[in-house]
Amino acid sequence: MTAPPPPASRRRRPTVVITAGGTAGHTNPGIAVGQALVALGLEPDEVRFVGGRRGNERTLVPAAGFGIDLLAGRGIQRRLTPANISAALAVSLAAVVLRVPVIVTEQNARASAVNRFIGRFARACALPFPDTDLPKGTLTGNPTLPAVVNAVVSGDVASAREVFDLPLERVVVAVWSGSLGATRVNEVVRGLAERWADRTDVALRHVVGRRDWERFATPPEAVAAGSLVYQLVEYEDRMPTLLVAADVAVCRAGASTVAELCIAGLPAVLVPLPHAPRDHQRANTAELVAAGGAVVVSDGELTVDRLEAELGPLVADRGRRRKMARAAETVARPEAAERVARLLLEAAGVPALPPTRDAATGGQGPGGRTAGRGGRAAGGDDVGGTAGSGGRAADSGGTADAGQGGMA
Repeated sequence: MTAPPPPASRRRRPTVVITAGGTAGHTNPGIAVGQALVALGLEPDEVRFVGGRRGNERTLVPAAGFGIDLLAGRGIQRRLTPANISAALAVSLAAVVLRVPVIVTEQNARASAVNRFIGRFARACALPFPDTDLPKGTLTGNPTLPAVVNAVVSGDVASAREVFDLPLERVVVAVWSGSLGATRVNEVVRGLAERWADRTDVALRHVVGRRDWERFATPPEAVAAGSLVYQLVEYEDRMPTLLVAADVAVCRAGASTVAELCIAGLPAVLVPLPHAPRDHQRANTAELVAAGGAVVVSDGELTVDRLEAELGPLVADRGRRRKMARAAETVARPEAAERVARLLLEAAGVPALPPTRDAATGGQGPGGRTAGRGGRAAGGDDVGGTAGSGGRAADSGGTADAGQGGMA
């Protein structure tokens, strides 16, 4: 005779520890996984973060409703000292020593040093791209915040353009290159705006970034006097809405940016950060470019002539934009956060839970907006380290620990 299972109140429940931070490209995927774990049945207080005192996780994580413990480490430096050990490495090493199964999540196509090291001991590695170089890989995609996914997938173009006062009848080009911005991109886009000053079919929304704002805040005289709609902003805090409003993007190739472009089905001209560790931004573009959803221009080759040569045909050819949008959507993975969360629960020994109510897409799969994007009438990542994460998940003494984080 089999004894009945204990009541739910007496069953051991997992506690998940996510180690993530440094930049939004590290922190937000961790938050997305935390939110997915809650959607799968955990309580918010059963998800705990560990991060660094210097990173943005100290504000972003509590704002998302999760608790966090902050360590003093500054990230991996040239000399290995206690102060230079990142939160991700410290927590993951502790998990290895304590024989707590590890789940590593990585944001980039080229893994960070921490993740390549911890990946040797991991139960599994969650991969954002098919060719990410980690062992024991499971392709999950890059976790994206549900609020971003829902806003992008279910967004209405006309309403999004109204938010920015962008005309519906023009082709909208959105430009951004991280919260700080990129001088080369800003210079070239400004030059293209001068060249296109008399165009009546284009609207250009240029997110300059904080570093170069004073230099680029005022539009050139020719543009101010011309017909081109040219909007200059220092920082964009409504990126999901801009992804809906735009017809084509010019941007860097950070992992989160690439993931969001795919989910949005937004054609892009990608300019990878030239000195990213292991050239990971260029590697991030490979799957999207191979699918036909983007073109790549090296930072050193970015000139006004080259940008016009790449962007001009996209602006002129609605059919090509539609084809690129559909191609981007074929490699979109809006359910990535839930896939990673399920890996953590599996490692923790938690029985499989039923699928959530398509929380990532609001009931629409990627591709739901392609017809609207292609059928119109007219038409940063921050740097400072790899966007990797080294996490842990297990059931030990009634507690499951999991983590996600990266070098900052």
